[in-house]
Amino acid sequence: MDFLSGELAARFLGVLMIDLILSGDNAVVIALAVRQLHGKTRKRAIFWGAFGAVALRLIFAAVITYLLRIPLLQAIGAVLLVWIAWKLLFQDHGEPEEDVEAAGNIWEAIRIIIAADAIMSLDNVVALVGVSGGNLWLLVFGLALTIPLIVWGSTILSALMDRLPWLVYVGSGVLIYVAVEMFFKDRVIHDWLGGSLEGIEWMIGVAAAIVFMLFGWWYARRVRRRETAPRVR
Repeated sequence: MDFLSGELAARFLGVLMIDLILSGDNAVVIALAVRQLHGKTRKRAIFWGAFGAVALRLIFAAVITYLLRIPLLQAIGAVLLVWIAWKLLFQDHGEPEEDVEAAGNIWEAIRIIIAADAIMSLDNVVALVGVSGGNLWLLVFGLALTIPLIVWGSTILSALMDRLPWLVYVGSGVLIYVAVEMFFKDRVIHDWLGGSLEGIEWMIGVAAAIVFMLFGWWYARRVRRRETAPRVR
């Protein structure tokens, strides 16, 4: 009995740790998506975005064994996540010739949040299923706990991004790192590489994140200059 209670306690702590670590990615996405919203509208977008993230995880948990059989699913998700990171980074820097609306309203923000969560939640669910050891109640607890963690985290991050705009670039860099990690975790990609990059995937992820942030900063400056340059008729 002591062994069982000890094992349960260990799995409980594992679920807590997984939630604390993996909810950060979702919080970053939500904070980036709602940074143009304010007041109650921002709070509603954060809540429904977090709710949608957890709902997706519940669905994925129910069909996880089938999802993992789909070839290149994580690799495709990684590419989509790069596109979402770009969209979120430049939602307030469209081309000067056109008015590009990204997350300028609550429903657009929620759509972006859920799309990104759908991509990232697969890894999160795999980790939670593994740590919970098949215990349904622990899995449900872990999934439910992500709501307050994501809401709390994204609320703080979005407030910080209002005061420190450069954090937007850091947040987009985090998403790029997650995308690279997902890409190399894909079974087809891993088998194709034959473990040749084993141990240095994180270095590639960090390098990609830095390059993305620097390019994003340069591109944003270029767009601002074009927007402020006098028009020649």
